[in-house]
Amino acid sequence: MTPNSSPSDKSKSSFSMDDFAQALDRYDYQFEKGQIVRGRVDQHTSDGAYVDIGAKSSAFIPLKEISLSNEGSIAEILPIDSELDFLIIRGQDAEGQVTLSLRQLQIEKAWETVSEIADSGKSVQVRVTGVNKGGVTGEVEGLRGFIPRSHLVEKNDLDSLVGQLLTATFIQVDRENNKLVLSQREIARAAAISQLAVGKLLSGTVVKLQPYGVFVDCGGVTGLLHAKQVTGASFNSPMTFFKVGQPIKVVIAEIDDYKNRISLSTKILENHPGEILENFDEVMETAEERLEGAREKLTES
Repeated sequence: MTPNSSPSDKSKSSFSMDDFAQALDRYDYQFEKGQIVRGRVDQHTSDGAYVDIGAKSSAFIPLKEISLSNEGSIAEILPIDSELDFLIIRGQDAEGQVTLSLRQLQIEKAWETVSEIADSGKSVQVRVTGVNKGGVTGEVEGLRGFIPRSHLVEKNDLDSLVGQLLTATFIQVDRENNKLVLSQREIARAAAISQLAVGKLLSGTVVKLQPYGVFVDCGGVTGLLHAKQVTGASFNSPMTFFKVGQPIKVVIAEIDDYKNRISLSTKILENHPGEILENFDEVMETAEERLEGAREKLTES
């Protein structure tokens, strides 16, 4: 105390340990649900791990929130003293402890990854883990995906697919509804279409009738024979002229590589407009010769 100081001056300038603790409380970080925090793994327990995130109490991460894949031990996934980003999934309790998750961060990253793959049109490997009435379920990027029976190459013995890796493409990626739908058929279809060329003659079977045309299955690749491509004559009744199951020979008129679709034609096989309506069987029987003649005419012209 200086000659000019007084006892009351000393009490005003003193700073007790209680004051220090209160000051720390005022400036303590508020850790809330939804925050991503950096933490260092301090301790393993039988049901999780404690992580130092700079709070008054160590944060806790339960076993079920450690990994999306559930592969590997806690020591392998969260080594002591390792530093990682965590997501707070439960705010501070009475003791100031928060609950963390790595799994939720991995889920968000997985959805970002599958969205990017889907946008690029690339294929993925799906490990089949289960079967249900509608198709098979599997894992892709750690997420649960579904392949409908109609989009499988093997549609009958689905149990035989369990444990297999299937190459598939995404047909629906819905993060909001946690829905991931894939197709193996589209891969097979794209591969089959890649072997085709405009002007090639294909043998097929009528599988569906529509007012605007008929769909023809040509050995696993289904194409549309539009009403305007049936004949050079006026023709507006594909549903009465054709029958489901009817054999037919068609010529590839157009290939849409982006949508994996092919357009078909039979009018190119006609020697005169309307011939296919007059004598369908003869046109089909001589389709190869007719197509060759049509090509020669195109070359000459």
